[in-house]
Amino acid sequence: MSHRIVLPRLMEIGAGASQQLAAVLGGLGCSRPLIVTDRMMVELGYAARLAEQLEQAGIASRCFADTEPEPTAASIRAGVQMVREGDFDSIVALGGGSPIDSAKAIGILGKFGGEMRDYRFPRDVSDAGLPLIAIPTTAGTGSEVTRFTIITDETSDEKMLCAGLGFMPVAALIDYELTLSLPPRVTADTGIDALTHAIEAYVSRKASLYSDAQALEAMRLLAPNLRSAFHEPRNLAAREAMMLGATLAGIAFSNASVALVHGMSRPIGAFFHVPHGLSNAMLLPAVTAFSIPAAPERYADCARAMGVASEGDSVEAANDKLLSELRALNKELQVPSPAQFGIARERFFELRETMARQALASGSPGNNPRVPSEAEIIDLYETVWNQE
Repeated sequence: MSHRIVLPRLMEIGAGASQQLAAVLGGLGCSRPLIVTDRMMVELGYAARLAEQLEQAGIASRCFADTEPEPTAASIRAGVQMVREGDFDSIVALGGGSPIDSAKAIGILGKFGGEMRDYRFPRDVSDAGLPLIAIPTTAGTGSEVTRFTIITDETSDEKMLCAGLGFMPVAALIDYELTLSLPPRVTADTGIDALTHAIEAYVSRKASLYSDAQALEAMRLLAPNLRSAFHEPRNLAAREAMMLGATLAGIAFSNASVALVHGMSRPIGAFFHVPHGLSNAMLLPAVTAFSIPAAPERYADCARAMGVASEGDSVEAANDKLLSELRALNKELQVPSPAQFGIARERFFELRETMARQALASGSPGNNPRVPSEAEIIDLYETVWNQE
């Protein structure tokens, strides 16, 4: 059985990679980009730095900086309108997963029209929008190398998974120096998000030898460096390892898909406005414990790649160590439970069935080694609520 591997046409990786934007645009034959970012990137001066670089190269750009965390169809509407009314030939996405996801959606809707719900899974969006150059500023989502975007339908509070070649960036400039200003909470949430991508890609029913190689190397980079990046924000070696690990994890899950953690995570984010990486972290230990019986050897491989189990450990011992590590990581990185986050118990339990249905509808739980029923997902939500 063959596997189709999809990647950006060009990746520039390492310190200073973002400074190659003008050259990359020129090489792609683009000269009128729209920079899609958020207010934080404007305040930190990152957006102005890109615009100055482009201006020095004779490239005029405009900026849409009103993207929001956990983007909604409404939050990108003004950006879509800018594309429809402007004479842009490309989009530059600057920021974390939310601006990059927003830019992907803006590029498709700006070119083809319609509403975001028209493009949600199971539709395969294969037609290319405006060429997209992604510049990530967090080591987490991997959106710079994936064929997915997540946009919330604010009318139903559903996080819509949209997939297809049309959402794959043409180029990715992966510059770990842009992550040095990240606060510890964002470092933790995006780092666990990346680790979840790697684990889920490796245990996915759609995994291949190619995605396995990326996922295992991502775990080797992420697991030993996440705590260091959290506690020592200026640790350059840890930041570089985290950035590359997040990108490799993105490549892995873009080609193997994510699984049950992500399927359950999206509804929590949509209904309770929990950052995506944080909701993944809340779920990861419990979902891993649920899934291990269906793929014990695979999860043991994850424990060894993460450095928490040795080659001499039995499969059972390695999996015990994996679960202990995931719980310890959440504790050290101060990941709250849904209750500690401030979610009302009555509302959480009231929405369990709706969240379970939305999780299943996303398709991600079907990639899990142990495919859950709706009732089992409801039970898992209860387990996550009750865990300390």
